[in-house]
Amino acid sequence: MNMNKNLYILVLVFLLGSHLTGYAQKATPVITFYSIDDSTDVKLAPGETKTTQAPVELTCDVDIDSNGYDYVCKWQFYRTKGQETLLLTRYEDYTTYTLTESGGYRITCTVTFTLDGDTIEYVSDPFGVTITESMLKCPNGFSPNGDGRNDDFKITFKSIVKLEAVFYNRWGQKLHTLTLDNAAKGWDGRVNGKYIKDGAYFLQLNAVGSDGVKYNIRKTINVLKGFTEGQESSGSTGS
Repeated sequence: MNMNKNLYILVLVFLLGSHLTGYAQKATPVITFYSIDDSTDVKLAPGETKTTQAPVELTCDVDIDSNGYDYVCKWQFYRTKGQETLLLTRYEDYTTYTLTESGGYRITCTVTFTLDGDTIEYVSDPFGVTITESMLKCPNGFSPNGDGRNDDFKITFKSIVKLEAVFYNRWGQKLHTLTLDNAAKGWDGRVNGKYIKDGAYFLQLNAVGSDGVKYNIRKTINVLKGFTEGQESSGSTGS
């Protein structure tokens, strides 16, 4: 009787030890992206959902403690608009993916540990990312005079994935171009280091939103700033 009891205890200890060893493997995934809305890096943990603008590049990374096991990491990206659709699968610990269309997305991380026929699978809670619909507005003019009010021509936009805004003088000469790279900074009204004159200029703006909306704006931009002779630019940039 005692022998059977001792054998039972040994088997129980062995099974319990195997269970604890198997689950000593760890996987800690995280997704990071830069938020234009908040002007900061945002970190997502499994189970969290965030809303942001497009385009947004997701940086997906997972910290793995394999405890001597071999492992395979799998990231999967799903589009959740309407019927859920698998967009992409990548077998990497570290990967990036850029979202350019509005709507919802679900991302999962699966890590499969194997050793001598033993298999343990970790599946993260889903990460959620929602891309807002697009919006674009631009003013009818600005006053680059250094008084801190409307000194720069700035376009207000969200979830715009392509943008080109070109300014011309009345002779059709190109003065300045804004793209996604510099649109948030705007234009201070200078060409070759000199301010343009007061007057009417022409803006041609083409943009595409994350929701497929196309923006085609043709409008006159008025520059009124209390111009002084010391600020004058060359004739080719004036009105």
